[in-house]
Amino acid sequence: AAAARLRPAGAASLLASPSRRQQSVKSRGLRVAAAAEAPDEELDRVGGKQKWTRVMLKVSGEALAGKSGFGIDPEVVQKIAREVAEASIGGVQVAIVVGGGNFFRGAAHEGKGLDRASADYMGMLATVMNAINLQAAVEANGVPTRVMTAFSIQEVAEPYIRRRAIRHLEKGRVVIFGAGTGNPFFTTDTGAALRAAEINAQAVLKATKVDGVYDSDPMTNPNAKLYESLSFETVQRLGLGVMDLTAITLCQENDIPVVVFNLFKEGNIVSALRGNKVGTCVTSHIDGDGNGERFASSSVKRSCDAENYMNNTAAQKGE
Repeated sequence: AAAARLRPAGAASLLASPSRRQQSVKSRGLRVAAAAEAPDEELDRVGGKQKWTRVMLKVSGEALAGKSGFGIDPEVVQKIAREVAEASIGGVQVAIVVGGGNFFRGAAHEGKGLDRASADYMGMLATVMNAINLQAAVEANGVPTRVMTAFSIQEVAEPYIRRRAIRHLEKGRVVIFGAGTGNPFFTTDTGAALRAAEINAQAVLKATKVDGVYDSDPMTNPNAKLYESLSFETVQRLGLGVMDLTAITLCQENDIPVVVFNLFKEGNIVSALRGNKVGTCVTSHIDGDGNGERFASSSVKRSCDAENYMNNTAAQKGE
């Protein structure tokens, strides 16, 4: 009895039998699952119908800066995190690649006392800062998240291992890839395309500041036309600024559609993650007049959706 009185608080649970400890862990797991399924007025935890199973979301660093143009805008990060969490809880496996342009862009500092390789490495570190910030925001919405980097920073992130990343996704965790490809001279767009191919993602979703891909700059030309859908060949032929050529080629060779959409429209992120029609869809298969492009009509400014893409792919494979 005296020993029991001297035993520190909580020691009884540590000395419990293995079976009791297992029951305790199981009960905690059931409580967590029940909490995740409970209704939440601020976050749609039930989720809607999704067509993509696993997707890659590319978020630029400039988008995270918001209106300030530098650093991190907490409101923008929270908006992204909430919609990512909503889609993840709804059953979509979400991987994310973040840029670092809100802190440092390597290509812009070349020749200013820095060689290109060193500048690019600094830009990779900027992407890691953004990844850690976004990880905290997504987890604040109740979704476990892992940051994986292309080079080792073991104190703050896991090293990138392909099979481990896929396992995280299969367990319902959001995976954020930092440090790009880990190599200089490659953009984070290329990093997103590369990781998407490695983890067998069904689409690359590029979140931007505009509604999609236009035939000219919509910021300077009010009559610019929004493309509803494009082929990879048309993007390369016209030099449209969807992604850099390396990233576009990677997506084309691996038959991964690219969806470009407006990050700041409410609900666009979760809608894109679920495979609904948003922005401009760039694929190898275009329905229409056969010229590899189709403009959005005045009433429908939307891209081809996931269901149409998968149906086209199955038809081409003879399934």
